[in-house]
Formats: sequence, C-alpha cells, structure tokens
Amino acid sequence: MTRIETPDAPAPERFTDPAAAVARLESLYAEAVGFLGRHFATALDNGAPAARIRAFYPEIRVTTNSYAQVDSRLSFGHISVPGTYAATITRPDLFRNYLTQQIGLILENHGQPVQIGPSGTPIPVHFAVQGQGAITVPQEGAARFTLRDSFDVPDLSTTNDDIVNGTHTPMEGTAPLALFSAQRIDYSLARLSHYTATDPEHFQNHVLFTNYHFYVSEFEAYARACLADPDSGYTSFVATGNAEISDPDAPLPPSDKQPQMPTFHLKRADGSGVTLVNIGVGPSNAKTATDHIAVLRPHAWIMVGHCAGLRNTQALGDFVLAHAYLREDHVLDDDLPLWVPIPALAEIQIALEDAVAEVTALKGYDLKQIMRTGTVATIDNRNWELRDQSGPVQRLSQSRAVALDMESATIAANGFRFRVPYGTLLCVSDKPLHGELKLPGMASDFYKTQVSRHLRIGIRAMERLRNMPLERLHSRKLRSFDETAFL
Repeated sequence: MTRIETPDAPAPERFTDPAAAVARLESLYAEAVGFLGRHFATALDNGAPAARIRAFYPEIRVTTNSYAQVDSRLSFGHISVPGTYAATITRPDLFRNYLTQQIGLILENHGQPVQIGPSGTPIPVHFAVQGQGAITVPQEGAARFTLRDSFDVPDLSTTNDDIVNGTHTPMEGTAPLALFSAQRIDYSLARLSHYTATDPEHFQNHVLFTNYHFYVSEFEAYARACLADPDSGYTSFVATGNAEISDPDAPLPPSDKQPQMPTFHLKRADGSGVTLVNIGVGPSNAKTATDHIAVLRPHAWIMVGHCAGLRNTQALGDFVLAHAYLREDHVLDDDLPLWVPIPALAEIQIALEDAVAEVTALKGYDLKQIMRTGTVATIDNRNWELRDQSGPVQRLSQSRAVALDMESATIAANGFRFRVPYGTLLCVSDKPLHGELKLPGMASDFYKTQVSRHLRIGIRAMERLRNMPLERLHSRKLRSFDETAFL
C-alpha cells in the first residue's frame, strides 16, 4: 500500500464568531497549499517523492435540530430543514467578506456554532500551486515522475454543477451548505485568469457584459474620469494583463496577447465597483463567461450589447429592456430545460429604466420614444437572415419578440441557474427584417453616437443597485424550495 504523507490534521474547532471562523479557514488553507507547494517544488527538482503527497480543503460544517422559522423575506442565510450541512472551501482570503457574511447569518438565524476543520476532499496540486511564484504544473510526461502517482489531480466527480442544477445526491447524513464545491470554484478561478487575462481578485460585484469591443475604450475613458474625481469612490482601473492604475493620466501598457474575453475592472475598496467583460459574439462565450464568474457570487450582472430590432417602429439607437426571453441559443438546454421560465427581476428592471431616464433626460411616456420593453430572442446562428425566414420569423412574431441577439438569453438563463440577479438592456444596431443591415458606414456612425450613452446607462444602473440592500437585490425568485443556506 502506498504511504500517504499529509500535513498534521488539527481537530475541528467550533466557532461562534464569523471573523474567527474565517481566519481559521484561511490558516488551514494556507498550511495545506504551502505543504503541497513545497513538496511539489522538491519533486520537480529531485524526482518522485517517497510517499504520496496529499492535503485537504478546509470545510465548514453546521448542524441544526430545529425547524425554527427565520425572517422569510431573506432568500439566503438560513436552513429550512434540520440536519448537518457542509461545504468545502478554497481561497478563503479571496472570499473573506462573503464567508464572513454567510457564516454570520447562520450564527444569527440558528444560534448554532459552525465547525471548521479539514475536509476529506484532496486539493489538486494544479490548484494548490496557482500563484506560488514560478511553480507551474508541467504537462503529462514532462516531469521526472508520473504526476498522478504522487499528487492529486482535478477530479470531475467533485467538479460539477450538480448542486446548482438540482441533480445533486447528498452524502448520507450531510447536505450541501453552498452552491459550489471547492474544486468547482478552483476550476473556474483558473479559467477566469485564462479567458480574461485578469486575476479573479480584481473582479467586482457588479458585472456588465457586452458583445462589441467599442465599449472598452468608452469604459476606460469613464474610468479615468472617475479616478480624477476624488468623490467618485473608485480607487483604480485594471486592464488585461492585470495592468492597474490609480492615476487618471497613467498609461496602460499594451497586453502581450489579446485574451478570448477581454475584461476590465473599475474598482472600489469594498469590491462594489464595476467589471466589464467583452464576451464577443455568440452564446457559447456567454455561457463560458457566466459559468466561471458565477463562483465569485456577484451581486448582479447585466448585458449591455447590440441587437437587431424586429419592429419597423424602432430606430437605430433605440433601447430594448428585456422582460422575457425566447431561448434558441441551445447551449444551456441540458442544464436548464426550455420549460423553465426566466422571470424578469423587478429590482434590475427598475434600476435600468431609471438609469435610461436619468441619462437621456426623458421620463414617463416620453421614454417610450427611445425604449421598448419586450421579449428578446437569442439564437445561435449569426446569419439567420440567410435561411428561409418563414419559420424563424413566425416564431419571433408569435413570441412578440422586439429584438434579437446571440447572448442575452444565455446570460439571463445562467443568472437564473446560478442565483445571480440578471438583466438586459440592448441597443438597436440594425433592422434586418426592414432593410437596415449592419453595414460599415452605418455601423461606424451609429457606434460613435450611441456607445458612450449606452455604457453610461449600464454603469448608472449598477450604481443604483449598489445602493440597494443585499437582501432586496437577491430576489427569492431565484431560490428553489430546497436551497443551500449560503448565497
């Protein structure tokens, strides 16, 4: 039998102070990844270790025997059925504020201590050495030893979306406390760095998605204006490659390579700033981005992209506030069946409509001159106009759709799936059913006049949401009747 070497496993401790509980999680995690990092570096230099090297994620565990009712207005922070609940934890330093809040609510609502100790889930060496200087895991066969014989590697049995998808089978006697396992979170943190070329630490609680790069330069200009205003509350701006500036006039070095989804962060000290992700065109990218950003537990995400207007009464530059979605993107069919409705969230809808009114100086009935509320259709075929239009146009008409794009329904549906408040405000850039195609001359003139205003509306909506109490923003519409206690 292979000998296994692990760090000394301290006995689990009970905590009634959330800050102390999180501090214990941080120390356990730091000890575990430090142990793996040291042994892995030695193995790279000297070959296979004499024993299998293993360390474990820390774990939060809580038990309650009471059916006591708590404030039913809250959508999270309480346990509905007595039992034992547990969650493996990674990067507690990154999630410190989130964990402190969630543990605090459990303590407040149930009066039971939380237990902190090592879990039974090994930390894959790939995730353990992320951020540890120059240490990287070589590809299979490149090291002087067989990696899997000496260290744990990612395991798909603990890296999945079974909990959020409602298909999870709990371990006997233990139910999940959180929506994601530690390995699932680690996987997404690594993917975020790869796809966005910015570290997860920079992501803010309010995320804007766009499908055109024209918004990026406008976002940078807005960010520099905020940094020049000492009363704005924003502290720095981060561009691809983790280039960070706090001086509004400081240059940004060019990125070594353009990532698949260029991402930019206008930061505040408490993480309540705004992140802009240029997901490009298509539902696949929209799903990929939201699959991974979801583990950061953002407070809201909103799509602010361009769309095809489907009504002859619309004009280029008009806005569309989605209140329903026709889902023909197909990328989420296996995770979220088409029969699942995606409701509009009042808090997001009001923030967006108020932001449009503020930026355009139009109110009430006059706002209808430039904005329609209706169904947005999302499809997976960019050149749908070239096919026989009788089928698609009939479905669009029957659904009462007013706009069509390739990302919005995906982002909204994944928001519903991951319990992240979502919304959509699109800008009409063409009207293919009425002879106004997105041609170079029309597009350039349109972009010059509309992008800045559209982006400012999205940011202003996020600033309104930032001032909303968290318990109001995280709507009960997003929670099932059998939910995890952690948001």
